[in-house]
Amino acid sequence: MSIEMSARSRSAELSDEERKVLTATLVGTTIEWYDFFVYAQAAGLVFGALFFAPMNANNPLLAQIVSFATLGLSFLFRPLGAIVCGHLGDRFGRKNMLVVTLLLMGAATALVGLLPTYAQIGAWAPALLILLRILQGFSAGGEWGGAALMAVESAPRDKRSFFGSFPQIGTPLGMILATGVLWVLTTTLGKQAMIEWGWRIPFLLSILLIVVGIVIRRTVEESPVFKAMQRRHKESSAPLRELMRNHAKEIFRTALIFMANNAAGYILIAFLISYGANTLKMPSDQLLLVGTLAAVSWFVFTLLGGILGDKIGRVRCFQIGYGLMVLWAVPMWFLIDSKNLLLFFVSAVGLTIALGLSYGPQAALYAELFPAKVRYSGVSIGYALGAIFGGAFAPMIAQWIIGTYGESWRVGVYIAVLALISLITVSTIKDPQGVDLNVNDAGT
Repeated sequence: MSIEMSARSRSAELSDEERKVLTATLVGTTIEWYDFFVYAQAAGLVFGALFFAPMNANNPLLAQIVSFATLGLSFLFRPLGAIVCGHLGDRFGRKNMLVVTLLLMGAATALVGLLPTYAQIGAWAPALLILLRILQGFSAGGEWGGAALMAVESAPRDKRSFFGSFPQIGTPLGMILATGVLWVLTTTLGKQAMIEWGWRIPFLLSILLIVVGIVIRRTVEESPVFKAMQRRHKESSAPLRELMRNHAKEIFRTALIFMANNAAGYILIAFLISYGANTLKMPSDQLLLVGTLAAVSWFVFTLLGGILGDKIGRVRCFQIGYGLMVLWAVPMWFLIDSKNLLLFFVSAVGLTIALGLSYGPQAALYAELFPAKVRYSGVSIGYALGAIFGGAFAPMIAQWIIGTYGESWRVGVYIAVLALISLITVSTIKDPQGVDLNVNDAGT
């Protein structure tokens, strides 16, 4: 059965409320990741020249590394967002925190589009850029856990991975939207206009998207698991303290499981287009189109990963994805360095297959590893720490590797090592597929 037919058969069986939940988690995370990816693409293409101008004039490579470092800096604040939003989400519900995180991310993104550059206000420009990036990171730290739990906790037991894949496919959809908008603007305005003022448009468009997202999210009912927990009056008086005392092992393992996927994802999102344009001197408009099409493949294989997670198990699906990543991480760079646009696309698509299969079942696996009253905190903190270990500085590290050694395949070795660690870690887990999400103890 094809992915499309399988997804159609599932959607035909959904209730109106389940459709609302899936739509809200998908639309919200798509918008949130659009905001995040617009910044990532701009960091690779224009921020070095605009916000770090003196450094760019003397050492363009260092300016690019610092630009990517601002991308990674926000990841350091994801755990704080995960702790705060997770604690509040475990105490007061998933729904309200989803609206708050969407508002915060949208405001920070729109303000980036209004920032003066270094040429206009000097060192205040990068300082304000970093501040807004920190707010983005805080918001992203609380967003994923809430969206994942709304989807998984609202799912029938045999469709948790499929439901959980909807906030996951918001990531490639956000990339499609971000790179698609940048491609249209670059094609129509030209490179010079994009550097001068066109780069602001994708950030300002976030305002319209946020309004749509909030309207949709406010129509959704609270997670049934959280409502049941309220009826039983079993909210913990200090869920974060209980989480760290009793579930530190699960947090560490979920962080290591996500590490490689997040690192490889940010190589795809933020580094490949920059590398192709700045190092290989390939046309940026063509590379943005390749990035958009590769994100479509990422979307398809993430949905497939969600479906397979229900059929063959979450752990087995992760193992297949990470096994493919280990095998593909190095060879893909030889295709990229050919400077052939088609081979560049093939290399990116190969990576998205591994990314999708190791991303689709993630929400279901994480939700099933933590008890209900600390679940929001647990999945959010594990996800945030995995992002620090993996994607936070992956583009910066890749840029340093290229600048130091001049051999792109070494970036592949870096990703393959992370994938091997994540593969070993996920293999230590006894698949929790089908556990009762309403109970307040969970095991592995």
